[in-house]
Amino acid sequence: MILTRRHFLQTAGLLLVPGTGSADPQRKTLVCVCLRGGLDGLSAVVPHTDGAYFDARRSIAVPPAGNPDGVLPLDQRFGLHPALAPLLPLYQSKQFVIVHATGSPHPTRSHFEAQDYLETGVPGDALLDGWLSRYLSLGENRDHPFRAVAIANSVPRALRGGDPVIAMNNPANFGIRHGGASVGAFQSLYQNANDPLSHAGARALETMREVRERTEGPYKAEANYPTGGRRLMHVARLIKAGFDIEVAWVELGRWDTHVGQRGPHSALSRSLSALGESLAAFHADMGALMNSTLLVTFSEFGRTVAENGTTGTDHGHGGVMFLLGGPVNGGKVAGEWPGLGKKQLYRGRDLDVTTDYRRVLTEVLTNHLGVPNVEHVFPGFAYPGGLDLVRAS
Repeated sequence: MILTRRHFLQTAGLLLVPGTGSADPQRKTLVCVCLRGGLDGLSAVVPHTDGAYFDARRSIAVPPAGNPDGVLPLDQRFGLHPALAPLLPLYQSKQFVIVHATGSPHPTRSHFEAQDYLETGVPGDALLDGWLSRYLSLGENRDHPFRAVAIANSVPRALRGGDPVIAMNNPANFGIRHGGASVGAFQSLYQNANDPLSHAGARALETMREVRERTEGPYKAEANYPTGGRRLMHVARLIKAGFDIEVAWVELGRWDTHVGQRGPHSALSRSLSALGESLAAFHADMGALMNSTLLVTFSEFGRTVAENGTTGTDHGHGGVMFLLGGPVNGGKVAGEWPGLGKKQLYRGRDLDVTTDYRRVLTEVLTNHLGVPNVEHVFPGFAYPGGLDLVRAS
């Protein structure tokens, strides 16, 4: 984390020294993985028995099961892209559940608008605060800085609001930079002062010292993360170091695949491979802590059903969400499938949205984190009930 002196002064009063140094196996944790750019859910989770899929994607369709680089069947209707093979054992062990035809009811195909609506939780009305920030406002111990951590350059909109959030790229580099100033310079500034702000500043410096001490030296993960999975590795490292993280946020990009989706060596295949390996590595690395951890993925929208003229797909509507961890009722593809026939498509070109993404997240918040007032988190959303995705705590 890089804090300027101004930001440090603004937030120091909210920072307290975290945790005990050992991970609590009973603590409920939610890990949000935002797939920015618009993941092609029809390639990730293929309707491999639907002829309309192959008709619409004559060049880029994932080959049928049994063919080279063919789909990995999950059931009689759906199968995984072969690049997501590391997730198949988790699906079979019921630690992994898929929700197809998910998304926002708002029709925008703008990345910026769709991401704003995804993160604020109010499609069509991008509020200033995020849905995760509104969740945090409901909890106890609101001054605890490690309730929410983003492994990112800055705090994402979903976590912006009135509660403290820490953003960092790497726990091992957690510190302050103000021009050429170091942590020592800030310590000299506050060590002899005797006012409340200076006391808060000293506590914040102690927090940073503790993070560096607990994450000192190379991290010995219990699994092999790909290069693209290092952000999830940092989340696992912090949780296993005993920081009382309630919500973690990471982002994985490169999903805006307008070109070159064909074949096992395409950019999409490489991104899916990194995603599958990262999620599987995180699950293995967390070990028994995964019993109280739930990971959920989402993207701002899906892609068009038909391929375009450059063997890619354009901005669409319905997409797919993944849920991973001990609390899930896995081993299934959930949600109502709308079909890919011409009359079944949204505006004649896209997979329709039959499951609002807030329905999935409401079930996560209610059953996993025990939120009693989801109306505050997603104002104006009429929750139609769960999909039996997450076991109640």
